Amino acid sequence: MSKVSTKVPAARHTLAILSYVASRPGPVGAAAIARDLGLPRSTTYHLLHELQAADFVTHFPEDRTFGLGVASFEIGSAFLRHEPLERLSRPILRRLVDETGQTAHLGILQGNETLYLLKEQPSHPLTLITDVGVRLPAHVTASGRSMLTYLPAAQLRALFPSSAAFQLRTTRGPSTLRELRAILREQRDRGWSHEDGEVTAGYASVAACVFDHGARPMAAISITVTDDIPLTKRNRLGAAVMAAAEAVTMRVSGRRPDR
Repeated sequence: MSKVSTKVPAARHTLAILSYVASRPGPVGAAAIARDLGLPRSTTYHLLHELQAADFVTHFPEDRTFGLGVASFEIGSAFLRHEPLERLSRPILRRLVDETGQTAHLGILQGNETLYLLKEQPSHPLTLITDVGVRLPAHVTASGRSMLTYLPAAQLRALFPSSAAFQLRTTRGPSTLRELRAILREQRDRGWSHEDGEVTAGYASVAACVFDHGARPMAAISITVTDDIPLTKRNRLGAAVMAAAEAVTMRVSGRRPDR
């Protein structure tokens, strides 16, 4: 990371800090930010405080580190809602629908919610609540789980700071951070995520994560089916969404994280 000249305006310093935090694999300390950008510590702490107040960065007091905040995700999501992610993903979703005969979605994380950007349907689709622009709690959706799985522990904790963050849509789903982490560990080992009747009773979904150039979760591709499908078919659908997610990852010049 190149150092920032002390002669440039404060706005340049602020953007440099945001770019630096965004480039890290996890939350980072203020001292490291100041050192790597060549900024005075007092300036760094002042700008971080302003960025935190505006929700562009999140402070993790236990670790004395900073990560991207909700406002940063919203700006990134606004870009992703337009070109190029949707255009690059749409033909792959269409091919997935043709291959499986099921409804497919592209979603992203927005705070602790899943926001759906694309929906492709077969000729005789299921009636689903998920549609373009719909937001659902990420911890109960397969798409959300597939992305939450790859977030740093501190960032996951910031998104779900208390039991109030664990709103359920049905009687199923994790209600604590400990329960959520157990689900995410199991699903990461398998490579794809699922939910059974946690969004809508009688339906189930499988999903896989799309990654950006820094091996960070960028989006997710999912398929929704009735929850009475046999396990063997669910496994095949899981493999299909993984292949589709990997295809989109390649199209956006992304890469999967090392295990």
